[in-house]
Amino acid sequence: MKQAQRGFTLIELVMVIVILGVLAAVAIPKFVDLKGDAVSASTQGVAGALSSASAINYAARSITTSKGATVLDCQTVGSTDVLQGGLPTGYSITASAITAGSSASCTVSNTTVSPTVAATFTAIGIN
Repeated sequence: MKQAQRGFTLIELVMVIVILGVLAAVAIPKFVDLKGDAVSASTQGVAGALSSASAINYAARSITTSKGATVLDCQTVGSTDVLQGGLPTGYSITASAITAGSSASCTVSNTTVSPTVAATFTAIGIN
């Protein structure tokens, strides 16, 4: 009389563990550097917000001088007069003059990580 097999053999269990180990060894390096990608994305997001704030400020100030702020340098774009809430903590903007009526490329840096991560944004000068 033959007995019905119940459960897995030791060889089958070892093979499953080996396969899972190989898959883990391949997948782990892809997820290790997520912090770097997140910091880069957040810095680019802040740069996009600064660029949008500058454009909105320019449009508001072009209509009437009673709205918006005078922007003649990159650092003013990060002020609470232009960007609601101001520049987030841990970020800095490289100082650079902007001529009224023209645009300039400015740099925002995330100083909370080493090395610092930077992104550029466009600021429009208005008097």
